Amino acid sequence: MKSYTITVNGNVYDVTVEENGQTAAPSAAAAPRKAAAPAAAPKAKASGAGSIKIEAGAAGKVFKIEAEPGTAVKAGDPVLVLEIMKMETPVVAPKDGTVASIDVAVGDSVEAGAVLATMNE
Repeated sequence: MKSYTITVNGNVYDVTVEENGQTAAPSAAAAPRKAAAPAAAPKAKASGAGSIKIEAGAAGKVFKIEAEPGTAVKAGDPVLVLEIMKMETPVVAPKDGTVASIDVAVGDSVEAGAVLATMNE
């Protein structure tokens, strides 16, 4: 028998798997338990952080960065592009302002709600 800890959408499960195709008792097979503290936050650039956070709407992978710190953007302008479920999804500025920091790099995996960039009005 082998025991594994699996995290799915923030829920942690202790799973026991038997070899030879047999399964563990249902009561112990996938018993949820309280999640551990979240992993370290994405790279943050506190020195240039702005007051407005631009967050990921869903988990994905950073595909392309459209704006650099110091770039003036209008509400709805793309700041970066995430690949979510094999679709390119632009992440846009919530209001007019200037990009203060880009806190991710191309290829980074991000969770929903992660701060991707910051900006100032």
